[in-house]
Amino acid sequence: MPEIPASHRDLLDAQVAVLGTIDDNGSPQLTMLWFMYANGAFRLSLNDTRAKSRNLTARSLCSLLIPDVSNPYRYLEVRGRARVEADDGAFVGLVKDKYGADVSEYDGPGETRLAVTIEPDKIYAVDMSG
Repeated sequence: MPEIPASHRDLLDAQVAVLGTIDDNGSPQLTMLWFMYANGAFRLSLNDTRAKSRNLTARSLCSLLIPDVSNPYRYLEVRGRARVEADDGAFVGLVKDKYGADVSEYDGPGETRLAVTIEPDKIYAVDMSG
């Protein structure tokens, strides 16, 4: 598994990332979201009714882009496959601890949370700021 270069490890503490998935027509679908990083993998909490969740269930290939909000020429891109699992509430609790918000409050009646794990196949640490 590829490693995050030391030069970009600070981005693992970023507040948001952009998840890229592939829709039914083969078009990219992008979403800004919260993420967590632990043990070499990226974790996401998603609502089961959203397009990104349907896309990942049908096609696991995805990309996660973590921008440096203070330097638009620097970012970390992670490409890999997503593993989508039902969340029994444990992962939502971790997200709440990090962000101070309960993402399940945004779910409607009958909607559930998914715990998504992205294990990187490729990592691109980019810094074009010179």
